Amino acid sequence: MTEAEPPVTEPGPAGEGDQPLRVSTLELFFDLVFVFAIIQLTGILADDLTPAGALRVLLIFGVLWWMYAGYVWLTNARPPERTPERLLLLVGMAGFLIVGLAIPHAFGRDGVALGVGYLIVVVVHAWLYQRVNRNILRVAPFNLAAALLIIGAGLAGGTLAYLLWAAALAAQELSPFILPVRGRFAIRPGHFTERHGALVIIVFGESVADIGIGIAAGGHAVTVLLATSAVLGLALAAALWWCYFGVGDDERAEQAMRRADPAARPGLALAAYFYSYIPLLLGIVTLAAGLKKAIVHAGATLPYPACLALAGGVALYLAGDVAFRRSLRIGTGRYRAVAAAVALAASAVGVTVSVAAEIALLTVIVAAALALEVRAADSVEA
Repeated sequence: MTEAEPPVTEPGPAGEGDQPLRVSTLELFFDLVFVFAIIQLTGILADDLTPAGALRVLLIFGVLWWMYAGYVWLTNARPPERTPERLLLLVGMAGFLIVGLAIPHAFGRDGVALGVGYLIVVVVHAWLYQRVNRNILRVAPFNLAAALLIIGAGLAGGTLAYLLWAAALAAQELSPFILPVRGRFAIRPGHFTERHGALVIIVFGESVADIGIGIAAGGHAVTVLLATSAVLGLALAAALWWCYFGVGDDERAEQAMRRADPAARPGLALAAYFYSYIPLLLGIVTLAAGLKKAIVHAGATLPYPACLALAGGVALYLAGDVAFRRSLRIGTGRYRAVAAAVALAASAVGVTVSVAAEIALLTVIVAAALALEVRAADSVEA
């Protein structure tokens, strides 16, 4: 760090980035509001399984994920223990809630409302974070520009709206390459890994619940076929859960972050918990959208978009998982990478045989990759 750079403000009163810190209930409350927005994205993708629908989901998710990550870094630096901080965090949650409500018509009538909600999220984040670490003031202009571009997109509409959304996303996603984070922020590994692990669990759980709510709202009778297809969907979600939690990757990730040079941790956090999490979380969203279409038609075939959403969701998740492991060097990814490619090919089963058969096959593919991985590790140890 050059002399011109502002000094790093370490989190916590002791200035120690490794001191224990648990995820607070207010943070989990915050995550539930954020996941509401994720569920909204699942809904619009399920209703519009087209390249245009996928593009809208990608653009909205990208800017939301950036600011969610910003709030994780904020509470990692200093937990919301004081009343003013808690109240401001609740205001930020209100901003995310407005965004979530506006998502279904983000490229239409509610585009400006979404932008205003996002502006609230950005301003609250910058105000809270600058009290902990003034390095955030270098990043805040990018976030503010993104919020204004999104408001502009809501006013413009049409093709120009897509261009403005893309510019907003680029302004944020590329900012770490313009302003490197190394040495400017401090990361507490335990809190960081726990918070992201909790988010994955919440997204999985809420996605499964959303599918159940959709079935109930449709008035479908709970037949043997429907129950079987729902259980198959749960089994597939459980197999993906196992990829991350069942083999201890969350614990190994925390250990890898602890071993890293504190100055290098922000870069690791960006690589593993931001960029790698994009395909991982989008995989859950895509899979959930496919399951919403497939569950009530499990005994039949479906058009390619729905079957591709099932297979593509699994492939995206596994690709993100491979990138996550590679970023932190916590395990091999070759079996999971192969499984991702095979999963894409499995979409043909849903088109030609049945979507229930596709869901079952995808579960077997993920389970086989995990079994081969364990076997390979055991043979190395022996």
